[in-house]
Amino acid sequence: MQTPDSDHPITIAPAAGPVRVHFAGRIVAESARALVLREADYPPVYYVPRGDVDMTLLARTGHETHCPFKGDASYFSLDTGGRASVNAAWSYERPFDSVSAIAGHLAFYPGRVDRIETPG
Repeated sequence: MQTPDSDHPITIAPAAGPVRVHFAGRIVAESARALVLREADYPPVYYVPRGDVDMTLLARTGHETHCPFKGDASYFSLDTGGRASVNAAWSYERPFDSVSAIAGHLAFYPGRVDRIETPG
């Protein structure tokens, strides 16, 4: 486990407005309670509370990854019955203490959904 610091900063804050995730003509996630995680030089990532995601369209996969700053990530595929996207979303279900705010949230890969609307 590594702790964010000045060489690898991580900040988490409430998103400045609503976040919507579109896939196959549907809104699969919509939230006014999303968080934005900014990590080092990476693009910002929006984490949506599970309660604001249509979890009936998601299925957990066996894919997992590990981030030394955030912990172990679980992955989910999207399936609308007419279209699917493998490992389109991920979640840190037991993130490290320094990023514990993202527990219970999902993030989506921009290239694996049709569009992610974010504030600004």
